[in-house]
Amino acid sequence: MKLNISPIFLYMIAGIISCSKPVLDPMIPTPDNPYSLGRVGNKRDVHTSTASGLMLMGGSTDVDAAMKWMIERAGGGDFVIIRVSGGTGYNDYLYEMGGLNSVETLRINTPEAANEEKVFQTLKNAEALFIAGGDQSQYIQLWEGSKVEEAIQYLIHEKKIPVGGTSAGCAVMGEFVYTGEKGSVTGVEALADPFDERMTVQRSTLVNHPLLQNTITDQHFSQRERQGRLMGFLARLKEQSDKSPLRAIAVDEKTALVIDENGVASQMGQANVFLFEEAFSDQDPEVLQPGMPLSWVLGNQAVKVKILGPEKKETLQINSWDFDWDTFWFVEKGILRSN
Repeated sequence: MKLNISPIFLYMIAGIISCSKPVLDPMIPTPDNPYSLGRVGNKRDVHTSTASGLMLMGGSTDVDAAMKWMIERAGGGDFVIIRVSGGTGYNDYLYEMGGLNSVETLRINTPEAANEEKVFQTLKNAEALFIAGGDQSQYIQLWEGSKVEEAIQYLIHEKKIPVGGTSAGCAVMGEFVYTGEKGSVTGVEALADPFDERMTVQRSTLVNHPLLQNTITDQHFSQRERQGRLMGFLARLKEQSDKSPLRAIAVDEKTALVIDENGVASQMGQANVFLFEEAFSDQDPEVLQPGMPLSWVLGNQAVKVKILGPEKKETLQINSWDFDWDTFWFVEKGILRSN
């Protein structure tokens, strides 16, 4: 018996199957930019008055208030999202918040894309830039030293627009970056051997935001128990620092830290933001050797810690890092402690 199956029915079945597992959106070339996945809003660029700033988001569900903060600082301009994988999920989400001329997503997943003139020009025309989540090792490998980096530096230092990122996009914001290029490492593993080959921390020129000098960022912080890992990062960075105090900012999921052009920082979202600064930049950890558990005690005051939570609305001055610190963290024979 021959079945007559409607093409529309087959299309519906294919759609159901495709939704059963995550897939990347297909590349949608446009005449203007072959690496654009799509643009919503006005097709014509506008030039607006912007306010600079930095937004660090910890991953998972995006923080609407932080996105609106970026939109306000974009002054009604064009909002651009960059990523290596994924689709256009941010386009409608951001445009429907209102107050933007357009939203566009670029998938920059090859060295050719990172040096494409049309990508460069699209980025330079942005009034807000957001780096989506993904794999920060790819961001470093593909974008560092490219036209993408040149555009990011122009947007930060000359055009002075708001820049933000979530998850991996947050991880690449500071002067120091955990690249993750050799795989992820847990807090327990990092403290058991800070020289584990997966402890890939280095200076980066990709973003290196001026508000984050001598600083490394982390995300998914409490949810993935990355406290010990971050202490391992800071200990390892001692060999790369210039004896200025090393710092870190770590953000929980569904949470963001926003910092305005004057260095005033505020928490937004459901959980905590942690700020760290080593207490004695001229002193080394007691034990920092390959194959041995970290000991970084220094009188139980190795690293100062400040916690910004949703219950108590508090602002901090990031330019000076002159805070009333909440506690100290230290590591004793591979065990993280606080006082």
